[in-house]
Amino acid sequence: MSWKIISKLKKRVEAESGATLTRRGAALRICLVYPNLYRTGMSNLGFQSVYAMLNATPDFLCERSFLPDPDEIREYELSRTPLLSLESQQPVASFDIIAFSISFERDYLHLPTIFRLAGVPCYAEGRGNRHPLVMAGGAALFLNPEPVAEFMDMICLGEAEAILPQVMSTLSNCSLPRRQLLERLSHQPGVYIPSIRDIGNMINREYLRDLDSSSTATVISTVETEFNDLHLVEISRGCPRGCRFCAAGYIYLPYRQRSLDTVISEIDTAIASDKKVGLVAAAVGDYHDIGKLCRHIIDNGGSFSVSSLRIDSLDETMIDLLVKSGHKTATLAPEGGSQRLRDLIRKGISEEQILLACERLIAKDILNLKLYFIIGLPTETDDDITQLLSLVTRIRELVVARAKDNRRLGEITVSINPFIPKPFTPLQWCGMMPQKKLAKRLALLQKGISHLPNVTLQAESLKEAMLQASLSRGDRNLAKFLVRSDETGSWRKAAQELGLDIEAESVRQIPLNEPLPWDFIGGSDTKLLKKEYCKALDHKS
Repeated sequence: MSWKIISKLKKRVEAESGATLTRRGAALRICLVYPNLYRTGMSNLGFQSVYAMLNATPDFLCERSFLPDPDEIREYELSRTPLLSLESQQPVASFDIIAFSISFERDYLHLPTIFRLAGVPCYAEGRGNRHPLVMAGGAALFLNPEPVAEFMDMICLGEAEAILPQVMSTLSNCSLPRRQLLERLSHQPGVYIPSIRDIGNMINREYLRDLDSSSTATVISTVETEFNDLHLVEISRGCPRGCRFCAAGYIYLPYRQRSLDTVISEIDTAIASDKKVGLVAAAVGDYHDIGKLCRHIIDNGGSFSVSSLRIDSLDETMIDLLVKSGHKTATLAPEGGSQRLRDLIRKGISEEQILLACERLIAKDILNLKLYFIIGLPTETDDDITQLLSLVTRIRELVVARAKDNRRLGEITVSINPFIPKPFTPLQWCGMMPQKKLAKRLALLQKGISHLPNVTLQAESLKEAMLQASLSRGDRNLAKFLVRSDETGSWRKAAQELGLDIEAESVRQIPLNEPLPWDFIGGSDTKLLKKEYCKALDHKS
């Protein structure tokens, strides 16, 4: 055992507040693993909520583990220390269950590394009764679990609150051999057992009917997180807008909101602890009582933060509350650079609305703006990029005009993300734009924005986006690629060795009649998705 690793884990736990420390006599010991760094995992509200849910049952003990950083991995390897849990620094392989919480497809690449460090066979077929049962859940798996299906004994398709209680009850009260246990679990709602999958059997994605019945808020506070100064509170789940590229608007249907009283109760706890409130939702501005909620926070001496603002619901009252809460920066998401593309993705906003929202924010001295755009949308042309630059220029002119009055020039950040087709969206059949073409579009943007003082451009890696697209629409053939990526230390080298053309997979236009790897997951209206897909492409001319 490496005392260096143990010491670091102990210090990390000591710096936290709200964690459940190890307790004796638990009938079932679960290690909840987030397949990314501690800082990233502890910023994930879903991960924290599952941790709290499991530890709420006295017979269960849930500890956490994360992907070690590169220096820690070297220490694990050199010292031959097996991957350890955070709370009690026990080998992950010694737990009854290893439960992965996977939010992003990119983290699929980290799974073989975690299995290797833990000393647990990566493939489910290589594990026996002496090994922990390996299960997984999370948003990435709601969409398409097939690239990692061969690693898992069991996968939860849907929201944890709707699936875990029955699953954990079965696991804690059943002493059957693994194969028979998995057979029993396969009959429970939302449970997918990859090793005994019946191709013709649909598994419906499960969801929590009443959000008020379960809390989703920060449980453990630590300075080592992206939101160390915030107490995060979920106010709604899903999105009523249905933008054609966005998975959140489809996999979390139906759209649900927490009651104002429930949210206020959680918020008052945060205010009493002198924490700033982070309001979490795919569509914060669509919450039915957003004005009352923000007013309550301000009137009770608190402050709040929102991830982004809905352009067409940003009124003077909301902006005044943002100002009182100390906001100096606002984040807006026009997404499409031209009106044609905004119509194609069904964004539902016009250029006039975008400019009006910016003008209102700037008039209240919220001068720093972050603007999210997508490039590479289906049917995009150079003219759409030109219109994007024109829109940014017009927004900058508003900022400059305001600067003449208060002698302060705000900053505009233009965040560019390539379009990535996602399962269960109307654009799931579309391919990404080829890398060379995307690079050309990005170069046009960089050149145009370089001439605009006080405007900076941020862009996601095009190659990483291409990889994400391939993983999001992939099948079980990707398991070998994921394992080989860990063995070689490079996904590019692994793809080359296996003859896997990542770009070809990411740009491929899928025929509407082709079976999809995720077709066995029920809960979505395929006819509606196809109808929206056809409507979207009608906007190409």
